[in-house]
Amino acid sequence: MRGAKHAIEHSEYLPTLNRMHDCCRQGLQEYGLPSEHDAYMEACQAALPKSAQPWSHPAVYLAGRDTNWFFLANNIERDTWPLFKQHYQHYCNLALRGDTLEIPEPEALDKPHSEPLTKEQQRAELKKLRDQVDL
Repeated sequence: MRGAKHAIEHSEYLPTLNRMHDCCRQGLQEYGLPSEHDAYMEACQAALPKSAQPWSHPAVYLAGRDTNWFFLANNIERDTWPLFKQHYQHYCNLALRGDTLEIPEPEALDKPHSEPLTKEQQRAELKKLRDQVDL
């Protein structure tokens, strides 16, 4: 509604549907959503693990995940931008509709439960390795 109101107030004539859509997109920052290209740059530059990064909005993470992190990191912007933009617009629409978007928690690594080997066990394991590589 804010985008429509802005379009009507700042247009000489009744705005076109495309103009209405653009005005709605410009209002994303009011909801904490970065612009499409800022979101794209954030997703491309994020370090690993992705889910542990401080994202400006969960929609950025989810769009990057759906685009495929490997694809984003290993292809040029001309190829990756359209796909990311499509996913980001989808998640922006969900956020604007009031849906809750969440970033999954990073998976914790399992801690090994084994006890250290005794000196004899270490020597036996070392002998096995030497036998395997013919030393």
